[in-house]
Amino acid sequence: MRRRILVAIMAATAVAVALFGLPLALAVQHLYHSEAVVRLEREATAAVTEVPGSFVTSNDPVELPATTDGTRLALYRKDGALVVGDGPATMDQAVEAALTGGAAERTAGGSLVVAVPVVSEEHVVGAVRAAQPDAAVDDRANGAWLLMTALGLGALAVAAVVAAVEATRLSRPIDALAMTAARLGDGDFSAKARRSGVAEVDEVARTLDATGERLGQLLARERAFSADASHQLRTPLAGLRLRLEAARLLPLADKEQAIEDALVEVDRLEGTVDHLLSLARDAGPPRGRLDLGAALRALERSWHGRLAAGGRPLRIVAEADVPPVSASAAAVGQILDVLVGNAAEHGGGTVTVRARAAPGGLAVEVGDQGPGVAGDLEEVFRRRGGAARNHGIGLALARSLAEAEGGRLLLQDPGPGPVFALILPAGPPVRTCAARRSG
Repeated sequence: MRRRILVAIMAATAVAVALFGLPLALAVQHLYHSEAVVRLEREATAAVTEVPGSFVTSNDPVELPATTDGTRLALYRKDGALVVGDGPATMDQAVEAALTGGAAERTAGGSLVVAVPVVSEEHVVGAVRAAQPDAAVDDRANGAWLLMTALGLGALAVAAVVAAVEATRLSRPIDALAMTAARLGDGDFSAKARRSGVAEVDEVARTLDATGERLGQLLARERAFSADASHQLRTPLAGLRLRLEAARLLPLADKEQAIEDALVEVDRLEGTVDHLLSLARDAGPPRGRLDLGAALRALERSWHGRLAAGGRPLRIVAEADVPPVSASAAAVGQILDVLVGNAAEHGGGTVTVRARAAPGGLAVEVGDQGPGVAGDLEEVFRRRGGAARNHGIGLALARSLAEAEGGRLLLQDPGPGPVFALILPAGPPVRTCAARRSG
């Protein structure tokens, strides 16, 4: 990354220097050439003013002005013969062109030549030739080119420094993003990308952080599903296995009924798995008007026999004035199943389930006659938390389900005789449930 940025900046700078420097070098050369022509023409014109118009007919000597810049002056007659000065014996193309009546500029013999006509009484009687070696013009142009080359190299050097700094500044956050992505790939979803101050890179960092957080949540939900499914299915599967083994071993057992009961239990367990999966994927089961009577009857069918086998009665009471609620029947069934299972495993005596009206909604209380809960009352709802290790998964799952339904699950009375309460907010009108008792 760093090398690519460095090469890109250096290439762009080199192209810019070339596109700007080459035309400038050509323009400088043309400028120096034009300046030399103007200077030669000026000197030749000055010499013309020193030449008398009668030099052709008189034998008087003619003197040309002296020069100090290496310019060579020469005077020619109309016939092209050299009269005086430093020049070829006969006229060249520049002199020939000047004798026609106008200044002329040519390059001949490695010199830049300018010729200006000498006019007497409106007639061209001769020409003054001014010449300068091309090397003088080239030396000035070469000096300018060397200066521009040095400036171009300086610009490239500065660009190299800037490119190195920018490459480091831009590549460092990219390298940091790569390291963060590698940590996410290794399963460290707490990894956060540092902000660099580069808007585009920071936007990628924010997106990467959000992706990592989302992946962490998904993984946590999948792990929670594994724990919840294991917790919720272990006891029912054990009971199902016992019933099937009893039906196989006891000669008088009704095997058809045992199979029918097993299929019903399998359907219930399948619903439990589906519901836990939907919770793990953040897509809760569909909500509707809760048939509280059906939920309580299902709870009774599930737990009456198991509690009775341990000599413990199950008492279910639904008051007549319970308000209607809107909730997922599967979620409420899971919550009540966890609460009754908790009472069966950790409590004692009669297990009582009571549905009653509560301020703003419905309360379903589950209590038993056990010794109660000691210590931090909230600890029982924390998943696998220290002192709550015997309660952590089921009650934590039940509270999550209650909150997902917009309700609450709390330990209403720590006991002795602890009571847990599921509070659901009131919803559309539904049929009230008649009170019933079972034991």
